[in-house]
Amino acid sequence: MSDEGFLILADISGFTAFVTATELQHGAEITGALLEAVMHRLAPPLEIQELEGDAVFAIGPEGTVDSRMIPNALMDAFRGFKEVQSRMALDDSCSCGACRATAQLNLKLIAHHGRFVRQVVGGHARVAGPDVILAHRLLKNPVDADGYLLFTEPALERAGVDPVASGMERRLLSYAHLGEMPCFVADPEPGWEPTFTESTHAEAAVGAS
Repeated sequence: MSDEGFLILADISGFTAFVTATELQHGAEITGALLEAVMHRLAPPLEIQELEGDAVFAIGPEGTVDSRMIPNALMDAFRGFKEVQSRMALDDSCSCGACRATAQLNLKLIAHHGRFVRQVVGGHARVAGPDVILAHRLLKNPVDADGYLLFTEPALERAGVDPVASGMERRLLSYAHLGEMPCFVADPEPGWEPTFTESTHAEAAVGAS
């Protein structure tokens, strides 16, 4: 039996260059602290599924999370990442390459909404399915930025966000065997805030009454 919900990926950009060019111990400590900050901001409301090297994979199954919370949860994760990064960059107690290069890192956040199945493989729980594959493929895209929020059209519609009013840029992405997917990109650096559709406000009012 399949489930449906949000599929979220938070990926550190610049990770490979950072870990290969910096001191092993401090580099690992820095990326670990940044990923931990992201995880704490995503869960709750989301459920952390996996820690994938330089990325956090989380899910938000239907019925367990308010869809309207997703955009703000992603922005909260981005702010958490930046807060920890800023503290580390200001710490002059260590002059090693890793500590000096912390400011070069950034965070990409991907949000998709689709179906998935839960599995246990080798004693480890995981989710699988075409939508899970697509969510991961979306990390490879032509967006020319180190830090951004990218929502697929299904994720944006489920969250009830108006992309035009929210100042988002539309992109049509295509992946082999998965087809085309309309996506919308936002720059989180200025403090992006989502604008919800009128129908979303109406549903919220009905739910609160």
